[in-house]
Amino acid sequence: MKDINHILGTVQKATVEKKITNAFILKVGADEIVLPEEEVGKEVEQNEELQIFIYENKKGQAVATLEIPEVTKETYGWSEVVEIVPNMGVFVDIGLSDKDILVSTDHLPLLKSVWPQQGDHLFVSLELDKKGRLLAEPISEQEVIDDLEKAPKSLMNKELTARVYKATKAGTAVLTGEGFRGFIHPSERKHEPRLGETIQARVIDVKEDGSINLSLRPLKQEGMKEDAEMIYEYLQDNDGVMFLHDKSDPEDIRKTFKISKAAFKRAIGQLLKERKIIQKDGKTMINHNRS
Repeated sequence: MKDINHILGTVQKATVEKKITNAFILKVGADEIVLPEEEVGKEVEQNEELQIFIYENKKGQAVATLEIPEVTKETYGWSEVVEIVPNMGVFVDIGLSDKDILVSTDHLPLLKSVWPQQGDHLFVSLELDKKGRLLAEPISEQEVIDDLEKAPKSLMNKELTARVYKATKAGTAVLTGEGFRGFIHPSERKHEPRLGETIQARVIDVKEDGSINLSLRPLKQEGMKEDAEMIYEYLQDNDGVMFLHDKSDPEDIRKTFKISKAAFKRAIGQLLKERKIIQKDGKTMINHNRS
């Protein structure tokens, strides 16, 4: 049977040509493909037309299945991460009974700390590498923008569920369940979410192009309490003293606490009001003398 790499990863119409031991031979244009008998859950007649998906099985043989996955060379879909192999990438389940598909390290973040974990989901389509092997490739920024679903202004301040499709130092790009494209600036997150992670985020801006800006930070009042607790814990872990105060450089504050100077000042104000801390000689200290 001649090489049919050019149709790997695609959905095709095929005609049943003949039955052989444990399989059927199908005709796809001028090409022939094997449909294993175990993949057929119904009676199949000679010359019957079938819709099939073509892929390489674990033995490296091109075969057909009647189970059409959501993810193909022409279509994108969410696929669950089922295995992480540090020097290769991650394997995703696209719905094939006997084969998971590799997402290469070339298409994953440089920082392994934001690689997907088992159970995360990547929005992928299929591609052939230079050796003709079928790989899964995450959606690109341009492809998301080209197919942008416009978010309504009524989403302001709403909480949405989203999945990360791009994880970078510059920010986190996500797709919501409704198909809206969202962006989380580093100042709106305390920790960088993983690629493929499912998150809950609050809409803080609906832009003219229909994309949305999101925040992983709580509302100001809730955030102030959370930040104050974090700062106080930091003091407890550092002998009750730190060399940051309300006039410190914003960059030093962000490096230490991953929050803005304004949020830091609000939290410090809260701790001063509660008399949990004092500030003296350019230092912030736990107030051990409060009554």
